[in-house]
Amino acid sequence: MDDFDLECLLNEICDEDVEAAAREMKLGLTLTADDLQKIYSIACRHAQARVASAMRVRDAMTRDVLSVSKYDDISNAVRLLAEKNISGLPVVDRENRVVGIVSEADVVSMVGSRRAHTFKELLRSIVGHPLPERKIGHLVGDIMTSPAITVFADTEISEAVRLMDSRRIRRLPVVDKDQRLVGLISRSDIVKAMGRKLTEAGKEA
Repeated sequence: MDDFDLECLLNEICDEDVEAAAREMKLGLTLTADDLQKIYSIACRHAQARVASAMRVRDAMTRDVLSVSKYDDISNAVRLLAEKNISGLPVVDRENRVVGIVSEADVVSMVGSRRAHTFKELLRSIVGHPLPERKIGHLVGDIMTSPAITVFADTEISEAVRLMDSRRIRRLPVVDKDQRLVGLISRSDIVKAMGRKLTEAGKEA
């Protein structure tokens, strides 16, 4: 029985069904259908947390990664972002070491005009976030966001998620010990990997 069938059945369970199951198992407690559904929901959360804690970045990352050089013309990065329908690219130096990220926001900042900063931006600057400024230049290295936030392939998935949440970013370049690019992990990669793991766990149960 797959997860979908089980979830549908849970919605149909009544108190009498639960009481009959408890009697069959000779349990000395009274459970309602609502109790059982809550137990199932909590158990699912625990299962997801357990699966996530056992997963590493290497289990979810994309290995065939598009990147640009810091010495590329900005037009090359813009073309890749548009053609591949992606919102950001790792930027590497001549040794393939990750030195930054170029995103749609970086590109858009080139055509923005200098303006008075908002109150929210000023508050963020107090805790160490740089104030947004118009970016000028013709090379990717002139407009990229640097340094890039990166992770190692053996980093736990939960740590990658924490980094994405705290930095408000959608993806992380994956690097080796020499900071060379070996992959990329995004939120969608994590969701897909979690789905595969949970499906496998369900089949083994």
